[in-house]
Amino acid sequence: MPNFKPDNYNQDFLIALNFLEQIEADPFAMAIHLLVDRMDMSRYFQSYKNDNGGRPAYSPALLLKIILYSYTKGIRTSRDIEWHCKHNIIIRSLACDRAPHYTTIAHFISSHPEGVKDVFEHILLCCEEEGLLGHELIAIDGCKISSNAAKEHSGTLKELEAKREKIAAYIDRCITEHQSLDGRRVCEKERKNELEKRMDRLLKHHDKIDHFLKNNGPRKGKGQRNQEVKSNITDNESCKLYGPKGTQQGYNGVAAVDQQNQVIVDAESFGEGNENHTLQPVLETLRERYHRLGISENLYEDGTVITADTGFYSEANNAYLKRNKIDAYTPDPEFRQRDERFDGQHAKYGSKNRVKVKKHPTRYPASAFKFDAKQKTCVCPAGKELLLYRELHMEVGKYRFGFEGRLTDCRHCALKNNCLRNPASPNTRKGKGRQVTFIHRTAACPTEWMKARVDSKEGKRRYGQRMATVEPVFGNITVRKGLDYFTLRGKTKVDIQWKLYCTVHNVEKLVRYGNIV
Repeated sequence: MPNFKPDNYNQDFLIALNFLEQIEADPFAMAIHLLVDRMDMSRYFQSYKNDNGGRPAYSPALLLKIILYSYTKGIRTSRDIEWHCKHNIIIRSLACDRAPHYTTIAHFISSHPEGVKDVFEHILLCCEEEGLLGHELIAIDGCKISSNAAKEHSGTLKELEAKREKIAAYIDRCITEHQSLDGRRVCEKERKNELEKRMDRLLKHHDKIDHFLKNNGPRKGKGQRNQEVKSNITDNESCKLYGPKGTQQGYNGVAAVDQQNQVIVDAESFGEGNENHTLQPVLETLRERYHRLGISENLYEDGTVITADTGFYSEANNAYLKRNKIDAYTPDPEFRQRDERFDGQHAKYGSKNRVKVKKHPTRYPASAFKFDAKQKTCVCPAGKELLLYRELHMEVGKYRFGFEGRLTDCRHCALKNNCLRNPASPNTRKGKGRQVTFIHRTAACPTEWMKARVDSKEGKRRYGQRMATVEPVFGNITVRKGLDYFTLRGKTKVDIQWKLYCTVHNVEKLVRYGNIV
């Protein structure tokens, strides 16, 4: 048998390492090291109170370096970051052979919102200096990410009260069964222990719901009706998110991405499932940031195009975009139905949307009536002209018309069984016949203005660039960086984590296309 040198892996080896040489071997680690050293960290100094005594603290620059590098490797939790500070040679070099406790790392991540904002803007300014921003098109979209809260703990206050009562009743049944086992043989001891553990778990859940109900009121939504939405007893600033993958409790991470090199120019998280109310805050933040950083005096007057998907579409947003003369394209949900390129798609692939069940499936819809907005007339399916009883000017270029059929015509109409709610006695509705309402929008209406822009040749070209601009960014953050759920709770802390991940994405762009390293 050949004679080989023995391989002994279970032995210690002393070697002289230079931390800077280890960092230089990794371009991304070197980029973080150089960029953070150039930052003004004075914003972080305000939280330290050890100027005249006390134990020396870890420098904010050191903590920021190990956190940013850990995020790019998919290391999210503070416990994992602490472990890698001891065992990962690159992170250990960035930490200068120190291993901050995980509580120190977690506190640093969650307690400096303004500092993280400065870091994000510093990296963005570096991208501008390296020529990575094209200022031609900015795509805005939202990424639904789960929060550190279970959706089973969500509900309106009435639903949470019912859940609390249900848990209390179940606890009573467990107590009754436990008492019935007293004095029994030894073999029942395991069942009693199981009941005790279950009651302890249920009591904690009951007390948590009870404490929430005593200290919180109903949570109102962002819609016009201001109706109550589901609260969450673990993280009440998160919300129920509905998407193709089902329902999840989480936050909507909104990002504005420059088209040229897919650099994120704005990142904010919102705890509402509806995205349309987030467009105006994002656009205002972009305008203010570009002006403050000296990138552009007025981003939208310089000809930058804004694109957003149908989730950001609303009449209020269209009015805002038109009023501020922003070159934007936000299509309505029916824009593909007007596009001849998608003819036959429904028959080929079917509808992905849920089938809506009509309250009165046999009634003639409003589309069955012939409405003439210019003459302000309406003719029913039976050929009878209805009376105009309401004309309301809602906003610029938008009108509401209400028509009503004559009671004598509807009462003896041969089509009343397919038209009236109660064909047998139409006079029960306070002596009124069939009523129908139409919304008419003129060319001056912001909604019609946006539809014309989206349906134009230029609008189709611009909106077609949106997906290729912003979707790969979300794929990089959620898949390659592993941010499939937020580890923190509360909108402020989640916003910090979202900005840090977006900062990591921008640093990668600097490494790949810039001259940082």
